[in-house]
Order: sequence, then structure tokens, then C-alpha cells
Amino acid sequence: MDIQFTEEQELLRSSVQRLLRDQYDFDARRKIVASEEGFSRKQWQAFAELGLFAASFSEDVGGLGGGPLSTMIIMQEFGRHLVIEPFVETVVLAGGLIEQLGSKEQKQRFISDIIAGQTTWALAWTEKGSRFDLASVSTTARRDGTEYLLSGEKTAVIAAPWADYLIVSARTSGHRHDRGGVSLFVVDRRAANLDLQSFKTIDGRRAAEISLRDVRGELLGSEGEGVGALEACRDRAIGALCAEAVGAIAELNAATLEYSKTRKQFGATIGSFQVLQHRMVDMFIAHQEAFSLMQHLSLSLSAGKAGVSRLASGAKSKIGYAGRFVADQAVQLHGGMGMTDELNVGHYFKRISSINIQFGDPAFHVLRYAQLDAAA
Repeated sequence: MDIQFTEEQELLRSSVQRLLRDQYDFDARRKIVASEEGFSRKQWQAFAELGLFAASFSEDVGGLGGGPLSTMIIMQEFGRHLVIEPFVETVVLAGGLIEQLGSKEQKQRFISDIIAGQTTWALAWTEKGSRFDLASVSTTARRDGTEYLLSGEKTAVIAAPWADYLIVSARTSGHRHDRGGVSLFVVDRRAANLDLQSFKTIDGRRAAEISLRDVRGELLGSEGEGVGALEACRDRAIGALCAEAVGAIAELNAATLEYSKTRKQFGATIGSFQVLQHRMVDMFIAHQEAFSLMQHLSLSLSAGKAGVSRLASGAKSKIGYAGRFVADQAVQLHGGMGMTDELNVGHYFKRISSINIQFGDPAFHVLRYAQLDAAA
């Protein structure tokens, strides 16, 4: 499969490529990661000025109407350059949920600021022991006038230390693991009684453990119907993460091929050894398969096709295994230097490892694919 992009989509891709080539090389990225805040507000504004935050939103909410295909184009290039800024968390996760569930007033208030690059967001849905189960929620919310008071714990919330707002899943009725009774709430990250313990992730990002004690939240969508919304959000997130992984895989293949042409052993370049040529061919095939699956998923998300959740799980598992295979081969073929901080190969390895556990690892999605296939 090879999508024939429109003139507008080609312009978007070339614009992202040019910006990242000029401003976001590997050394610049390392400095951003090592900074106190851990991401670049200057780059965040540059992305906003280029229209990247508007690209995926519908025209009804002030976006450019590009949908999942625009997300795919952006995330593939972000994957090539290991962009650290919270695009997925802010635009795909939070922005997607607000566009899907928000009232007219909420859309106007929140999405316009996201598009302008004025706010960053994070989605707090994971809890200890939840194991990728969107309905496994013990955080509670009780009504207090027009707002709700949230109490509970959220774990490993990616980009929370950078966020201005959080979208938090909490139970308004039922028991943990019940599909019904889970609601979503907008919470100011600096709200009273919200405690945030931040930490660095393996791929250089920031995450946090969050404790809520009667923290005020604003209901997003209908009460008790959050799981269905989170499932649709997960499908969109998987589409974005798969595109990022494909971009990273492409760069690992390119770096490995270039290294094989210059590194010598026994008086010959290692690229001349047939056994290593076979391994690099396998890496190339893995990328091509992942690339086709990425495009198929993005097209299906864009068209709103039935059964997209099954396809998302299939793509997440297949691309996850492909990414891990290519990353392993790239590190091995680079030798001991493959995992050094000075070489970008190790950083791609770590990012792919992180992508593989976001919203479910490959093994989880193989099982989910089989369950959805049996139910079809």
C-alpha cells in the first residue's frame, strides 16, 4: 500500500521535514532533553505557527480538517527526529477527546488554545494494576454543585509535568472493572489538593505519579460513558504511535546501512558480509510491512470504518514486533557503541521500547485482536 498524497498533504510533509531538519537535529534534541523543563517551548510555538496543531482538527472547531492522515504525516516525521514535545498527549489524546465529547463552549475554550500552542495537556487514565484495562478505575468522582470532586491515584501519566490541564478518568458509579460508570473530567494541573511526583522516562520524556484528594474537575461528555470514548481515543493514539514507530524504524535502517558501508572488519566493510546483508534485508522488509499497516490503519481511521479497533490492535502488535526487531538488529550491528548516549541508535531503541508499552504492548494486542476477531 502506498497512499497518493494530495497537494496539501505533500506541503504539510515537506514543511515538517524542513522545520525539523533546520531546527531539530540530534544534538538540538539532546540539549532539549537535558534542559530543566525537558521540552522546548520555543519549538512548541514553532509547531503551532506552522499549523501542526490545527492540522488534524475538523474545520468545525477551527482546524484544517486533515484528520488521522495529517496526524500520520506529522508523527512519521516526528519519529524520524525523536521529537520529545507532547504532541500526541495534547493534540491526539486530549484534543481528540475534547472534540469528540466536549460541549460547544468547551470546544471553543480549550481547542482554540491548543491550536495556538498556548496550552499543553495529558491524559491520566492508568492506575496501579490496571494492565491496559480502560475500565479498571478506582479513582472516584462525586458531584459538588456544578463540578465534581475527584479522589484517587493515577500512575505513569506521560507529559503530566509539562501539562497545563489533565483529562482524568474517574468512577461516578459502579465498581472497579465495570465498563459503565467511568466518566472523564478536565482538571487544572495546578489545582488545590493535586500532588504530582515527576520522573524521567527511559526515552527522555517526563511522566508523573498523581494523587488527587477532593480535586475539582469539570465533566467532559456524558456521565458514566467514558470507557467507550477512551476506546476510540486509544485507536487514534495507536494510529499516531504506529506512525511515529515507522519513522523511527526508517531512521534506524538508514543509520545501520550507512554504518555498514564504513565500518571495516578483517579488511572489508561489514556491509559486504553476506550474513549481515541478509539481516539488513530482513530489517528493510520489516519496515515495509510496518509502513503498509500504518497507512492502512490511518486510512481506516480517517474513513471511520467499522472494525477499526481490531485493525488498530493488529497494527500495534505487528509494528511493535517489527520495531523491536529492527531496533535490536541496529544495536547489534553497531556493536558496543549502539547503546551509547552519543549515538542516536540507542535513543531510537529506547523510544521504540516506550511506544511498545503505551496503550498496550504487542502481546496484549495480539490477544485483543484474537478476541475481537472471534466476536466479529
